[in-house]
Amino acid sequence: MNTSLEDLARLMALPREIERIEFKEAKNQYDLTRLFRYCVAIANEGGGRLILGVSDERPRRIIGTRAFSNPNEIQTRVLDKLGFRVVVEEVLHPDGRVLIFHIPSRPTGTAYQLDGAYFMRSGEDTVPMTEDRLRAIFDEGKPDWLAEFACTDVSPADVVQLLDTQSCFDLLKLPYPGTRGAVLDRLQRDRIVVKRNNAYAITNFGAILFAKRLDEFQGLGRKAPRVIVYEGTSKLRTRLDQPGMRGYAVGFQGLIDFIIAQTPTNEVIEKALRSQVKMFPDIAIRELVANALVHQDFRETGTSVAIEVYQDRIEISNPGKPFIPPERFIDEYQSRNERLGDLMRRIGICEEKGSGIDKVVHSAEVYQLPAPDFRVGERRTTVVLFAHKRFQDMDRSDRIRACYQHCCLRYVMNERMSNQTLRERFKLPEERSETVSRIIRETTEAGLVKLDNPEIASRRYARYIPFWA
Repeated sequence: MNTSLEDLARLMALPREIERIEFKEAKNQYDLTRLFRYCVAIANEGGGRLILGVSDERPRRIIGTRAFSNPNEIQTRVLDKLGFRVVVEEVLHPDGRVLIFHIPSRPTGTAYQLDGAYFMRSGEDTVPMTEDRLRAIFDEGKPDWLAEFACTDVSPADVVQLLDTQSCFDLLKLPYPGTRGAVLDRLQRDRIVVKRNNAYAITNFGAILFAKRLDEFQGLGRKAPRVIVYEGTSKLRTRLDQPGMRGYAVGFQGLIDFIIAQTPTNEVIEKALRSQVKMFPDIAIRELVANALVHQDFRETGTSVAIEVYQDRIEISNPGKPFIPPERFIDEYQSRNERLGDLMRRIGICEEKGSGIDKVVHSAEVYQLPAPDFRVGERRTTVVLFAHKRFQDMDRSDRIRACYQHCCLRYVMNERMSNQTLRERFKLPEERSETVSRIIRETTEAGLVKLDNPEIASRRYARYIPFWA
């Protein structure tokens, strides 16, 4: 490896720490166990560089490091401990010594571990990998669930009978071909169907998106989204339990319209006229349902995406744990089912750029709702969207969660949270500044936000960023 000073400057100018680069000051020393963990975590994320002697706050500066005075020795210790080779490069900069650890990617289908623990990065630290992420790594190279066949030995007529091909072409904004053969040729290009000898096979990918009836495919009936409406705020009394019937793509708009029709309304009087206003923003429901469909773990059996409507909230859940921690949903994105996400993006159902949760949080602020709650269970990921609640009725966790999400939203918009912006989020007058300061202080103590510039002593002019920024 031969990193020039110009190469180092380019790395330091990157907009933020990315998956493949991690900066640490390590002015005098660096903990050996932390080094091993970062080598394992970065290798598990595809390989990259760990750079010591550079500040991790922008604008980055060369600090210089005295850690690991003998690069060859530490290179040997990493190999002995971890079992894979990391190249350690010493760069002598005019402002100080920099150490660059060039970390290779793990092999396909393999995850590296340290003393029995498989690590990945989370914010400024390393954490054990989630079960779902490990399973996805170990399944690499194995047949993708979406690529498996939902049914085989299907005639051309049966393909058109089982799949809503007209809606497929309409959603892709393509003219419907004049012949059945041209229809099948186009479906093969997107791996919706596969030709086998003189017949066709419909993939899970094609069926889950474009089936006229999911229950006509063995095992896919249970993959249909399920809408459950309860009386009141508990599960004691069920008013409606409706499973979906159609494929995700051809049935998506109908599903969203059905959910919205089940949500409670508030009566508002403006200029002596009564009007009904939905409790939850349509865009939030749309984005959360699309996320649940795309990010579910299809390998989980006996379960499906569920939309549960209560009098005071909606809970939208999907099978499987997320690949990234829930506190990073606003700024990070990693698709579990890339092909599914790609096609649903092409037909306008979702975006593959991580802005869906931003829209959910923003719409909650506009509607003056409590901040959404992202929950990860043993087998499911759930997002709770709450109905309107007055500020004085919000508890401490509601306020801290809203403060953190507001701070994240401002940060991804290249702005900073302040007392004023948080007051505006809660629609509080200026005389409530001390109340908002207390919320910011509690959120800071919870380790969720921090000062953008710690050198500013005045809290009046303080600006805040998320803990991971």
